Amino acid sequence: MIVPALGVAAVLALTGCDPEQVASGDGGASSSANGGGRSATGFGASPLDNPDGTKPGLAPLTSDADRAAARKVIEKVATKGRGPKTGYERDKFGYAWKDSVDGIPLSRNGCDTRNDLLNRDGRKVRFRDGSDCVVVAMTLMDPYTGSSIEWHKQQATKVQIDHVMPLSYDWQMGAARWNEAKRQQIANDPLNLLPVDGPANNAKRDSGPASWLPPYKPVRCSYALRFAQVSLKYELPVTAQDKAMMLRQCGD
Repeated sequence: MIVPALGVAAVLALTGCDPEQVASGDGGASSSANGGGRSATGFGASPLDNPDGTKPGLAPLTSDADRAAARKVIEKVATKGRGPKTGYERDKFGYAWKDSVDGIPLSRNGCDTRNDLLNRDGRKVRFRDGSDCVVVAMTLMDPYTGSSIEWHKQQATKVQIDHVMPLSYDWQMGAARWNEAKRQQIANDPLNLLPVDGPANNAKRDSGPASWLPPYKPVRCSYALRFAQVSLKYELPVTAQDKAMMLRQCGD
């Protein structure tokens, strides 16, 4: 489901994503009959081999065995109805891309979360002169669209750092009752973060899998598994409709 791109302020309000989390450029991808996408080559690590989110990217799961393994993980996810959004604000999850969040990978390394993620997933990464942190250019294989994106910092909003399990969704599924420290963890945990095509992320907003899936069909099982991994790590349920859709993406 793709809708017109929203303004930056609206994106912030709807997704909990700060404009400073973003980075990208444009570029095309070759297509095939397989969902209008391309082969699995080049998209990074399988989520089955990346349980903490420290490895780059989100590779499609193509074998029957891997898809069955993904279903077993998704089946463990609890379900409940989506609660009200009352009281949700992005600031309730801390300021964007805080480096000093304890209990998650890549924290306290002297580089903010946004740049950690760009460096994790980017290829041919270039840093600002005199810095080993601030990314100013890179190539991104975008798992949401299947596109290869040549990005420069001047085009910041064309790639956004997506919260796979959106922050407002987290709020409605139980994070409203958490303390701020735990909310900061899920907001900055690399397991829950992917640099992706900006317009695709704008279309997603705060949707669960029943309402939005990546346009690039071969990655949908991997996306569902990553959503489940975040859900299980933080003991957050998903809606029954979302779980059913997640399982369907990894079905036969």
